[in-house]
Amino acid sequence: MASTLNPPHGTSLETRPSLLHRLKSGDDTQSWQEFYKIYGGLIRFFATKAGLTADEAEEVVQETAIGVARRLPEFTYDPKVCRFKTWLLNLTRWRIQDQIRKRRRAAGFAAESPPRTGGTPAFPPDDTASTATIERIADPAVPEFGSEWDAAWEKNLLERALQLVRERIDERQFQVFDLYAVKGWPPGDVALTLGISVARVYLTKHRVSVLVKREVKRLEKLAG
Repeated sequence: MASTLNPPHGTSLETRPSLLHRLKSGDDTQSWQEFYKIYGGLIRFFATKAGLTADEAEEVVQETAIGVARRLPEFTYDPKVCRFKTWLLNLTRWRIQDQIRKRRRAAGFAAESPPRTGGTPAFPPDDTASTATIERIADPAVPEFGSEWDAAWEKNLLERALQLVRERIDERQFQVFDLYAVKGWPPGDVALTLGISVARVYLTKHRVSVLVKREVKRLEKLAG
């Protein structure tokens, strides 16, 4: 673990090619691991929120990643048309919908598709998905999520950024930041508890905040 607030050369705090660009380049195991670390928990959370079991939610994570891999060659990042987080939300909802249909079939009920109302999604699902394209219509059993997804997306990026920064600075410095900036302790209490000056609390909080904001910004650009 680094002993200063300055991240060592070559760490993930540096600007790097976008994650999607690296995933498109081929079988990049490290990049896929990063994808799971950044988005796996988010996808799993919403799958569970939709009423799926832990096993079903994990399958949604796996199938969503497969869907991303299949669609990447033709995916062109254009925030004016469809942002990556919206595209990922669509994939996640489709996979949740697949799991609900599987459950219905397993229970002996025929899954009925509502009549098509017209219109197609900005990024239709892959043709090899288990559910036919014509069935890719909003299922009332699957929540829309919408603003909840946006809020959770931002929270997820912040938590991931905090994890990455914590790995690259002194633990005592991160503790100062955590108590003051995250847990909301008064700076005087932080200083007294850790045996440092209040000035040091303010300085550490400022420096770590810069690193966290930089990392959040990098994560936001991964799909760029």
